[in-house]
Amino acid sequence: MLAQLIKEGKKVVVFTGAGMSTESGLPDFRSAKDGMWTKYDPSEVATVDALNGQFDTFIDFYRNRVIGVNEYGPHEGHYILADWERKGYVTSIITQNVDGFHQEAGSRHVIELHGTLKEVHCETCGKVYSNKRYEDEQYYCECGGPLRPSIVLFGEMLDERALMEAALMSEGADVFLVLGSSLTVSPANQYPLIAVEHDATLIIVNQDETQYDAFADRCIKNEKIGDYLRRIQAELQS
Repeated sequence: MLAQLIKEGKKVVVFTGAGMSTESGLPDFRSAKDGMWTKYDPSEVATVDALNGQFDTFIDFYRNRVIGVNEYGPHEGHYILADWERKGYVTSIITQNVDGFHQEAGSRHVIELHGTLKEVHCETCGKVYSNKRYEDEQYYCECGGPLRPSIVLFGEMLDERALMEAALMSEGADVFLVLGSSLTVSPANQYPLIAVEHDATLIIVNQDETQYDAFADRCIKNEKIGDYLRRIQAELQS
């Protein structure tokens, strides 16, 4: 279905969640199997209160996350999406992920709803640095302010500009392709519905069922994201 729609000139908006990143080997944020996630409760450590009142614990948690992101990289699916953007098939990628893998693979129009772990910035003056500062255990800005990852913490509002842009992209989509998201986190999980309300074809590729499967024109559950995108790529090239 997707290959045929692309061949017909339909424009695709892609929405990616944790499943896109885990295929690169990156542990899921909510996974209970990894030792780091059992050591800390993210809902208590990944917060504004922890940043302001438990900075050592906050730093320990996020330094491990930064190191984890830097150890991995894009998989083939990321590169296929970047190729589709260059060819004009994909108009934008809306992502819940903070690893920056889409940009590493070459995608340019990426809307990061929850920010990025690839950068840190000063909580006091706003100056932006590479996340290498965390790897090098440099946690303070030249002005003396604490450095924090450039992501949305629990207790903070999502970026209004990103939310508005994602809504506009969803409204204008011919095809809305969900890759590796359970679609449980609001308000991000509203974008597939916005797309459907504007007559887009909805395709969901996710290992588990989602609450929006009934609205989808096609659900793919028995195939990895990378394998699915590779198959569509082959169909486009045939």
